[in-house]
Amino acid sequence: MPFRIRPDHSFTAEFRKAAAGQMSHAIRTLEERPEGKHEAIHAFRKNLKRVRSLYRLVASEVPEFRERENARLRDLAMLLSAIRDATALIETVGYLKTTARNAAEAKALGRIVAALESRRDHMAEAEADIDGKLTEAPGILRDAIAAVEAVHFNGGPRRNARLVAKGWRDTTSKARKAIEHCRAEASAETFHTLRKRAQDYRAYQRLLRPLWPAAMKAKYEVTSSLIDLLGHIHDLDVLCALVEAEPQHFPNADDLARLLDAIIFRQQEDRRAALERAEDVFGDDPQEEADRIELLWRAQVS
Repeated sequence: MPFRIRPDHSFTAEFRKAAAGQMSHAIRTLEERPEGKHEAIHAFRKNLKRVRSLYRLVASEVPEFRERENARLRDLAMLLSAIRDATALIETVGYLKTTARNAAEAKALGRIVAALESRRDHMAEAEADIDGKLTEAPGILRDAIAAVEAVHFNGGPRRNARLVAKGWRDTTSKARKAIEHCRAEASAETFHTLRKRAQDYRAYQRLLRPLWPAAMKAKYEVTSSLIDLLGHIHDLDVLCALVEAEPQHFPNADDLARLLDAIIFRQQEDRRAALERAEDVFGDDPQEEADRIELLWRAQVS
């Protein structure tokens, strides 16, 4: 089901359809697992991120609902995060390997991939309750869908236009602040915050594509490229934390040294590229963008 909100339809109905559609898809994925357990978890978490972004868009109108249901979905995603995060680390070293600067580095990173695959497999064996968690998750999602069905938006078209514009403005304003913080301190936390706001922004471009299809599609593509960069940066930070916390997985000192050198080099390059891309994505004034969204919304319901 398309993740869309159409201005010329009931806002309540469109909101419910968008949220329930994503969660229903997540339920089917977890129950059927067409591409296996790990990919099912990955797809399920993406569905939940879109729903949580939607809740942030309308937070000013339904603050208690947003706080309660965001916590429900956040906790559910964390319930199934460990194995997926272990797989993401393998993909991260694979990413480093594709950009290796010489053959020796590539071979060392290949051995690191094998070590991380062994770690993930041991985690999967140890986490005997993963199937139980997968069985439990659809019931939690069905409760979340029922909560969505109780939400009502009582405003007319003008109020809905202001609501959507406010959510858009709040996200872009927070993204601008995150960019400033990234330039000031370049920490893992600041770049992760920017990533979350970029994910919200992309979700809104998908949600509101009916307002201006060509422009929203173009924005979606450039925002996706930023999110990809920020995702690599986040995964590299997580990999650094793993090296420090679980050094037993990297007994070869030479391989470990090459891994850390590759991480530092790639982090610097990706952070620089991400900040340049972020300026392109969030270059417009947040209030001017929000005003444009409100006008486009009102034009379709007038």
